[in-house]
Amino acid sequence: MRTLGVDLAAATKKTAVAVIEWSDDRARLTHLALDVNDQEIVDLFGTCDMTGVDCPVGWPDALLPFLTGHLNNDPAAVLDHDGIAGRRLLAYRDTDRFCTAQTGLIPLSVSADRLAHPAMRCAVIQAKIAALHGRQPRDGSGRLAEVYPAASLKIWGLNGRGYKGRGTPEAGRLGVLLDALRGQAPWLDLAGNEARLAASDDLFDAVIASLTARAAARRRTLAPDEAHAEAARSEGWIHLPSCTLDELPL
Repeated sequence: MRTLGVDLAAATKKTAVAVIEWSDDRARLTHLALDVNDQEIVDLFGTCDMTGVDCPVGWPDALLPFLTGHLNNDPAAVLDHDGIAGRRLLAYRDTDRFCTAQTGLIPLSVSADRLAHPAMRCAVIQAKIAALHGRQPRDGSGRLAEVYPAASLKIWGLNGRGYKGRGTPEAGRLGVLLDALRGQAPWLDLAGNEARLAASDDLFDAVIASLTARAAARRRTLAPDEAHAEAARSEGWIHLPSCTLDELPL
């Protein structure tokens, strides 16, 4: 099995990818790249069994009727979301609320925060993948799954707080986090990329996305149940690992 992890930014710069090859009870990082464009992602998708993308693959179901109502001067459609509770339905998806309930983490809003721009790019990449490799269900039941590295780290017992950024404290925390990952996953061969991973949270997140893609491929993530299935098909679904790191190679 080959898994691809994508840490998607709004543009080519700071977009990272990681490919891991799995064999028996071992895994090896075979490709690691930064500043990756759309076509490279689409090409890598075609060579891998499962891809985990760290970016929302859809928007809240309530958002489009709200925007359409505003565009068409339909007060009823807009007033349905009067008040903070109504606006939360426009900002957060069903999967975001599920993720918070499971992990205590609050994902950034795809419609009201910094993720909006990367999500637009992600939608274009999904369309490019569909044209070449077939449409991928947004709930992750195909070969593309939405992942959230911070949540994966927390579930796996790795302290991921404060490692993002380019300052000295952040870089130091990333190095400690990488050491912790290596200690808990001795079966993972990083192929001499330790220094690069310790210097780039984008590359590190791509590796975590690839590891989470393995969990999704082996059906070892929290899949949407009947109550969440309909929303997951349209909004997307964050795949949270339901296994330990030790169980990934098995």
